[in-house]
Amino acid sequence: MNSAKTGTLSGFIVWIIACGLISSCLTPAAMMIGGFTSVSDFAIQRMGALICPENTTPDVRTYATTTTDENGNRQPSTAYVLQCKNASGDVVMEDPVGYAFLWMGILVAIGLLLSVGLAFVFAAPACVLIARVMSRRRNSS
Repeated sequence: MNSAKTGTLSGFIVWIIACGLISSCLTPAAMMIGGFTSVSDFAIQRMGALICPENTTPDVRTYATTTTDENGNRQPSTAYVLQCKNASGDVVMEDPVGYAFLWMGILVAIGLLLSVGLAFVFAAPACVLIARVMSRRRNSS
């Protein structure tokens, strides 16, 4: 392999490693943020625009329910449902789960795009650092 091909290949490998490391931090953070914000008014309005039929308004309904903990005991919980209401206030459609998955998926995709961009930013300095370390190693041998 000539020097240009070797440099390109090693740069690509460094970029892949940088992208993996950065995305391993940003993806869980995006999922956590998505979980916390999935019932916010901003998220409901954005997801309602994608999910609800035309001429309906998105709203959220909460109700008390129970969940089962890791020991099998039932615990009180609050559930959230996206409701699409027409002009008279009647519920046209309900979506208890899909809107939250879609919201979290969008945030994870944004996190992955940020990871790709940051990997481009940090891959070049990482390649320079690796080249310097390798040249010092060769010179000392």
